[in-house]
Amino acid sequence: MATLDLSQRARNSALIWIKTPERTAMTTSATLAPVLDRIDADLPTAIDRLLDLLRIPSISTDPAYKGDCDKAADWLVADLVALGFDASKRPTPGHPMVVAHHDGPGPHLLFYGHYDVQPVDPLNLWHRDPFDPEIQDTAKGQVIRGRGSSDDKGQLMTFVEACRAWKAIHGTLPCKLTLFFEGEEESGSPSLIPFMKDNAAELTADIALICDTGLFDAETPAITTMLRGLLGEEITITGPDKDLHSGMYGGAAINPIRVLSRIIASLHDDAGRITVPGFYDGVPELSNQLRAQWEDLGFDAKGFLGDVGLSVPAGEAGRSVLEMIWSRPTCEVNGITGGYTGDGFKTVLPSKARAKISFRLVGTQDPDKIRESFRKMVRDQLPADCTVDFHGHGNGPASVMATTNPMFDKARVALSDEWPKPAAFVGSGGSIPIAGYFKNILDMDAMLIGFAKDDDLIHSPNEKYDVSSFHHGIRSWARILAALS
Repeated sequence: MATLDLSQRARNSALIWIKTPERTAMTTSATLAPVLDRIDADLPTAIDRLLDLLRIPSISTDPAYKGDCDKAADWLVADLVALGFDASKRPTPGHPMVVAHHDGPGPHLLFYGHYDVQPVDPLNLWHRDPFDPEIQDTAKGQVIRGRGSSDDKGQLMTFVEACRAWKAIHGTLPCKLTLFFEGEEESGSPSLIPFMKDNAAELTADIALICDTGLFDAETPAITTMLRGLLGEEITITGPDKDLHSGMYGGAAINPIRVLSRIIASLHDDAGRITVPGFYDGVPELSNQLRAQWEDLGFDAKGFLGDVGLSVPAGEAGRSVLEMIWSRPTCEVNGITGGYTGDGFKTVLPSKARAKISFRLVGTQDPDKIRESFRKMVRDQLPADCTVDFHGHGNGPASVMATTNPMFDKARVALSDEWPKPAAFVGSGGSIPIAGYFKNILDMDAMLIGFAKDDDLIHSPNEKYDVSSFHHGIRSWARILAALS
């Protein structure tokens, strides 16, 4: 077990690029500077607090851990009350929410995070007990190892620790805050929408802050301003009423796998565009300003594909890889089954063939319209003697943040002052539903700012969060609070 090296020498080394003369005028003020100093001095005890929270196995999807989810909520309430927040645990049909308020001047900010974590299976791949966290030395620096360290307890606590430092120095906070911590994010958030609707007046603020994303790279912070939506479809093509012997019926009987294969092949044209009628309605073109900013990031597309054994982008012709994964919609086949798939060989002509297909959506694409258009496209291609059944797997529109809101640029400048490279507005290939809920239910824009790294192994064995991510994440939130106030 490594011990956390936070001697003065180590702190000076970690901060040497922050205190260069060129940055001093931009990054310090009589109000902010002592808060940042307090964060640096208090880092060892801040990490101890995080380790305490990480020891609680708050796995939301497993009923066996219901009591531990309650315990994690109680831990957060007690910590926030000690900081002077009006905090409480709110019951739901599932795991509780934690809501806390603190008065202050200026704008009203809402911060969202989640205290529940993923299951730890397969346990045998962990190098230690996932709920016995520790600080470890690695070739890339010190890390906090344990389930939830990056997703999302470590990220959540960066904001709480920034508030703690403000209170310690100034006795108050620089603006009005509401904290909103969920306990079901990793299990589909079944209680979230009803809770938000029932408590809309209490939760509505000027803007929401979400810390469940990551850095662009180790030196470049990011504000995620575009999140793709998601539509899931499962289709089952049925031909004969039972599996048939291919020697007796082959050629005479329709094969559902052949029908399904033709349908799947028709979903893209030779240029990689998706052929579902009306699919591109609501898909915006990237602005020249944002395209230039993304080009300046120096993204290594060859390395990105090379890391997974690929070399040629497979999406729409004429689009960069960043465009493909951040700002363009997709149609992907996630699984196909049918016939005999076991060991050996069986000359069967199957009765059924199934496929799971997902669509990532952007802009103002309407998932309901796309679902109906896709289903009609499938039905129109069915030959005689075949039927189709559809099973929807949820849908949600994309989220596009209004970066014209001056708070976005203030936050970007504040982040740039903390990190070696300027912060960027980026997109995300994934989907984070809470951002859309804030917009659709509470009519609030959201800024997604996180400090995770691609190698944090979230949802996997041996999850970690870099000590530097935790440290500079706290400092970043302190700067953002100052900037937005």
